[in-house]
Amino acid sequence: MAETIQLTGDLRRNPTRSVQVGDVTIGGGNPIVVQSMAATRTQDIEATVRQVKLLEAAGADLVRVAVDSRKDVEALAAVREQTSAPLSVDLQENYRLCTQVAPHVDKIRYNPGHLHHHEKSKPVRDKVAFIAETAAQHDCAVRVGVNCGSIDPRMLERYPDDHVSAIVASATEHCGLLDELGFDRYVVSLKDSDWKQVVEVNGKFASERPDVPLHLGVTEAGMPPEGVIKTRVAFEQLVSQGIGDTVRVSLTVPFDDKGMEISVAREILADIAAGRFRSVPPKFDEGLNIISCPSCSRVENEKFVDLAQDVKEMSQYASEYDITIAVMGCRVNGPGETDDADLGLWCGPLAVNLKRGEESLGHYPYDEILPRLKQELDEIIATQTSNQSVR
Repeated sequence: MAETIQLTGDLRRNPTRSVQVGDVTIGGGNPIVVQSMAATRTQDIEATVRQVKLLEAAGADLVRVAVDSRKDVEALAAVREQTSAPLSVDLQENYRLCTQVAPHVDKIRYNPGHLHHHEKSKPVRDKVAFIAETAAQHDCAVRVGVNCGSIDPRMLERYPDDHVSAIVASATEHCGLLDELGFDRYVVSLKDSDWKQVVEVNGKFASERPDVPLHLGVTEAGMPPEGVIKTRVAFEQLVSQGIGDTVRVSLTVPFDDKGMEISVAREILADIAAGRFRSVPPKFDEGLNIISCPSCSRVENEKFVDLAQDVKEMSQYASEYDITIAVMGCRVNGPGETDDADLGLWCGPLAVNLKRGEESLGHYPYDEILPRLKQELDEIIATQTSNQSVR
C-alpha cells in the first residue's frame, strides 16, 4: 500500500464521521482513501485477480468489482479467495444480489436510481432496509452512489429542470432512510461527467450533510490528458474546501494501465496538500468535448477502449466546435449517460449503439461505427456553421 497523504496545515476538513471498510477508515479526519475499479469481466477470474493485484501494487487502498448476475457472484467469491485487498462491490440493477456478495466484500455500493428496476411496487425504504440489514449482518459498509446518468425518476419529476437539486435530493433522501434504520456506516458519492457539476453537487450536499463522508469523482472523465485535467480541477476546488474523504480518478485507458488512476489521484492530492494548484487551461471548456467511461466489468467487448481512442483521433478535425461526444462501455449506464451528448455511443457485445441526443440512430458493427459517427458529426458541424453565417 502506498504512502498515505495527510492534508494538514491550512486545509480544513469537514467533520465527517468515520466509516470502517475492512482495515481502511474513510472520514473522521483520516487520510483521504484512494480507490479504483477493476475493468475486467468479473467472470474472468484470472484477469480480475490480476487487475486487483495491479491496482493494489499501484497503491489502491480499496478496489471495486461489479456484479450483475449469479455467475458474477461465484466469480467474486473466487477472486476474494485470492486477494486480501479491501473490496467493494458495485450492485447493478438487482439489489437482492447483496445477500450473496456481502460475505465476500467490505463495502456494498448501490445506486438509488437503479432501485426502481426490480419489484417496482415495493417501497424504496424496504429495499434500502434490505441492503442495510444485509450489510450490518456481514460487517460491510455501504456507499450510496448517485450518478448523473441514472437519477431516480421520482427526483427528475420533482426537479425537471434542475439536475443538481435532483442529485442532491436523491442522496439526502437515502441518507435519511439509512439514518432512520439506525445504519450510519455509509458514505455518499455524487458524480457527473461535467467537473463543474461535480463541484456544485458535492458542495451543496456537504453544506447540508457535513457529517457524511464523501467519495469524490468525475465519472466518465475520459482519456488522458483531458480526463486528468477535469478531475484535477474538481478535486482542487473541493478538497481545498475540506470536502472529500475518498477519491477515484476515472480514466479510459488500457486494462494494464489502470494503475494510472491511482498514481494520478495521489499526485493531485500531494499537490493540494503542498499548496500546488494548477490553473484551468484557457478555453478548456470550449470546443469538442469527448467523455468516456473508465471501463469496468460491465463492458461486454474489450474493443471499447480502442474505440474511444479511435473516436478521439477521428474527431480531432472538429476540435473548435462546441460538440460533445460520449463513448460508454455498457448497457447499464450507456443509454442514460449519452442522453445529454450531441452524439453518443454505447457498446454492446457485438455492436455499437449510436445516438444523436436522446434519439437512437441504430446499432452498427465495431468496424463500421466510425464512418457512421463521422457522418453525423459532419452534419452537426454543417448546422453550426450555417447558424453562425446567418448571424
